[in-house]
Amino acid sequence: MSTIPALAYNDAEKGTLDLHSPQLANLAKDEKKAADIEVFAVQSLKKDAPVTPSNVAKPPPAPAKPAKHKTPLWVLWIIWYNSYRRFFTVVFTVNFIGLGFAIAGKWPYAAKYPGALVVGNLNVSVLVRNEIFGRCLYLFVNTLFAKWTPLYFRLGCTSTLQHLGGIHSGCAISGVAWIVLMVVHQFKQKYLFNDSILAFGIITTIVLFITICAGLPWVRNTHHKSVFFSVIHHSVFTSPSSVFERNHRFFGWTSLCMTWIYTIVTNAYDTADGKFDHIGRYVVQQQAFWYTIGMSTFIVLPWICTRHAKVDIELPSPKVAVLRFERGMQQGLLARISRSAVKEYHAFGIISEGTHAKYHYLICGVQGDFTKSLVNDPPRRIWTRELKVAGVSNTSRLYKRGIRICTGTGLGAALSTCIQSPYWYLIWIGSDQEKTFGPTISGLIHRHVGQERLLLWDSKLRGGRPPTMKILKEVYEYWQAEVVFITSNYVGNFEIQHGCKEAGIPCFGTLWDF
Repeated sequence: MSTIPALAYNDAEKGTLDLHSPQLANLAKDEKKAADIEVFAVQSLKKDAPVTPSNVAKPPPAPAKPAKHKTPLWVLWIIWYNSYRRFFTVVFTVNFIGLGFAIAGKWPYAAKYPGALVVGNLNVSVLVRNEIFGRCLYLFVNTLFAKWTPLYFRLGCTSTLQHLGGIHSGCAISGVAWIVLMVVHQFKQKYLFNDSILAFGIITTIVLFITICAGLPWVRNTHHKSVFFSVIHHSVFTSPSSVFERNHRFFGWTSLCMTWIYTIVTNAYDTADGKFDHIGRYVVQQQAFWYTIGMSTFIVLPWICTRHAKVDIELPSPKVAVLRFERGMQQGLLARISRSAVKEYHAFGIISEGTHAKYHYLICGVQGDFTKSLVNDPPRRIWTRELKVAGVSNTSRLYKRGIRICTGTGLGAALSTCIQSPYWYLIWIGSDQEKTFGPTISGLIHRHVGQERLLLWDSKLRGGRPPTMKILKEVYEYWQAEVVFITSNYVGNFEIQHGCKEAGIPCFGTLWDF
């Protein structure tokens, strides 16, 4: 049972790995550096708005290292206490108020149906992480609220969809709290219950607790360097096994099985005569039974979409693998791929020209065992889920105009939005991008993203990192954007997101598994 907070991605899978091409090693030291970046005029949404400002995005060729800026406390608080934590707070508070009433004996329902509260919470936890449910939510919001609703409402929709993990985490932890209370009450009256019920209660509680602990951010961040990978919103590491992926998968499915056993034996047992004679119809009539049915369905459904798909792999440089699959895709989706049908799935942003296209592509930064295997032993077929995961970029349809800023392989999560909509501006910061990422990706950019809405920064050629916030602020005003989507590494995401918040620019950054 998937009852843990949103799973972690590593830099390569998130599309936040900054790559440095080996082709740059032999560049002549006296090679001429570009003097500026040109941003061309675009048709404004407002008739009286200026078309071409005099100083849009023209940073110096070798920007000096800026003085360290101290982020105001109110900005730090707004970003830290985001929708994820607000959702978690509400769910956690409501459940623990209920626990308080149950412990005090003031809530008869909790005393009569404790199993329903356990499995009900776990049911919701799994539901909000279900790919089908997620795609339906994104479709509903994008269809009904695109462009015409107030900006604050659309920003709220994006924030809600991006941070559903707060509900996921809150319900999962609350479900464990309810089962602990249920087992404690059973042990207080253990003379009424069969020993097998008590044993299964303890086992189920322990397995659920381990599953949740494996998903805690500090556990993932502590162990992922020495282990392996995990998927969702999931990640690749350097050694042959992953504490998070394998524990999550193993204990998750074990939790589901134990929940089924515990639900059936608890409801089948008649405390009046000490026999398991409440079977069949009586068990089926219980709320916990149907909650468990729902949870099992939500867990199994995405797996029926798994296919062994044909893949072509292009290796433009030793640091990048470009995977090509048949079939076009809408923008803002993630693909999960694996060499195995049932384990070690890795998520990457999808690049596609649209649903009419013949192919879609994934950019895989070569960092861990899985992505290295794509280079050393390229497969002809690979396991993938036909139903793709919707990411925050999928809500780009809500906005009239926007900016997509990314670094390195973050282009994989950003490019489709700019290809499929002429109202999105692409800022891509990298190192010798054309050689590193190859002709396929470069061709997609040159064919579909006009120079009037494209800014490429080559950090090697230009002598260092750009003055990112200066560029972003100028492009934001010039492009008359409503929102900025960020895909970068941890440091880049932190700086840009905090800078945008301080400047009053609506933005959404990469999630780092709170």
